Amino acid sequence: MIDTLATYFSFAFVRYAFIVGVLISLCSSLLGVTLVLKRFSFIGDGLSHVAFGGICLATVLGTFIKIPNDMYIVLPLTILCAVLLLRTGRNTKIQGDAAVAMISVASLAIGYLLMNIFSTSSNITGDVCSTLFGSTSILTLTIGEVWLCTGLSVAVIIAFIIFYNKIFCVTFDENFATAVGTHAQIYNLVIAIIIAVIIVLAMNLVGSLLISALVIFPALSAMRVFKSFRSVTVCSAVVSVVCSVTGLLISVLAGTPVGSTIVAVDLAAFLLFTAVGVFIK
Repeated sequence: MIDTLATYFSFAFVRYAFIVGVLISLCSSLLGVTLVLKRFSFIGDGLSHVAFGGICLATVLGTFIKIPNDMYIVLPLTILCAVLLLRTGRNTKIQGDAAVAMISVASLAIGYLLMNIFSTSSNITGDVCSTLFGSTSILTLTIGEVWLCTGLSVAVIIAFIIFYNKIFCVTFDENFATAVGTHAQIYNLVIAIIIAVIIVLAMNLVGSLLISALVIFPALSAMRVFKSFRSVTVCSAVVSVVCSVTGLLISVLAGTPVGSTIVAVDLAAFLLFTAVGVFIK
């Protein structure tokens, strides 16, 4: 098996996949704890559908104008929708969950409609499946995409470290944070933007339909054993990276779909941590 792995790692695209996979899984785990505690888990799912619509739009636009990378279309669109969801969710006429459902379903439907009307491939079903489930995208990255993912991942990690204390305050007691002078709305906006960036990055790893699992599972696993915010965040990051690397290794060796394999490993880790949590109690 070691010889087989050595052979695979001699190919640049496999090394790119592992580099990007580790960075994306690390970024995805950082805000997972915040999303779970603030009951914002559904936002990740909603933005993943928005990102799918953005990918479809970028693909169609690519037939008319030259776009160096789809992220130049997908990322601003996803960030815009994240901000809209944050503002709309505060509107008493449209509750947060209804706003997410409305925007996510509309994005998914319009994206698929565009791909069918402006067909750019003879295998639309295959393209949609790859986008939704991340079948091959992580194994087809160019060096330019690797550098872009690396830059965005580093930016997310730095932003999380800089705003860690504020994110902690806003996560646990937003009203108290506001009362002591913290601009909660601004930091909620920062959280929304970081989540949007993470969603766009994670599409390369597990596809748009499985992104929520990549963000939420490690956090839920860590919460089965640890209790403090810092320990849960650190454990979540470790679990996420280990599960992603394990899933990538299994996928490369067994030829299984990358995204589904990583999520299956995350599920196994959650079950293991749940058993450990029951035992130590």
